[in-house]
Amino acid sequence: MNKTVLSANRLTRKFLEAPNEITVLNGVDLSVKEGDSVAILGASGSGKSTLLHLLGGLDNPSGGVVQLLGKDFSNMQERDRDSARNRSLGFVYQFHHLLQEFDATDNVAMPLMIARIDKSKAREQAREVLQKVGLGARMHHMPSELSGGERQRVAIARALVIKPKCLLADEPTGNLDRSAASAVFDLMLELTTAQSMSFVVVTHDESLAARCSRRFRLVQGQLDEVE
Repeated sequence: MNKTVLSANRLTRKFLEAPNEITVLNGVDLSVKEGDSVAILGASGSGKSTLLHLLGGLDNPSGGVVQLLGKDFSNMQERDRDSARNRSLGFVYQFHHLLQEFDATDNVAMPLMIARIDKSKAREQAREVLQKVGLGARMHHMPSELSGGERQRVAIARALVIKPKCLLADEPTGNLDRSAASAVFDLMLELTTAQSMSFVVVTHDESLAARCSRRFRLVQGQLDEVE
């Protein structure tokens, strides 16, 4: 039986927009098990990114609890939460956020170097992951020398180099054309499956979401599974 990697229990998020209090998430429950690929669908402004940020420990809930590997993630001290996030979660966003002054290898190695892993070892591991994402011939290129799809593959490699338990992706193909988007999405599913990793993606694209093992729709602060 696969263990639960990430879960939300009665998760609520409210924002104060004077003079009103806006409830974006209202009692959301979600359980992500090892090897799950989960798509979260919803209209623009429905709270999909807010939910992903809460799951990733990048924001604090107004109520409810997020658990990471069975531990109360949302109520950890900030330092402990940062450490747990850096060990266990990888992030991919719509925009790649690569460092323009570094080549692909050093961009991917950066999380390892931040974790104080020896630079030569970090680069070696980065090169291995770049091979897996199909960029073995492009690992010494600068971001400006790569296509949009290639830059997003570097961002995926950077997220995977720490060998996270779960990859969280926020509209990861939203800035790509249809062909590149399909290829990048397939790559993420392939790599996370190969490594028995959980995958949670926020997307508005129904056809991409259909490739995941589970789909949920966020409507008026409520999360419901799509059969």
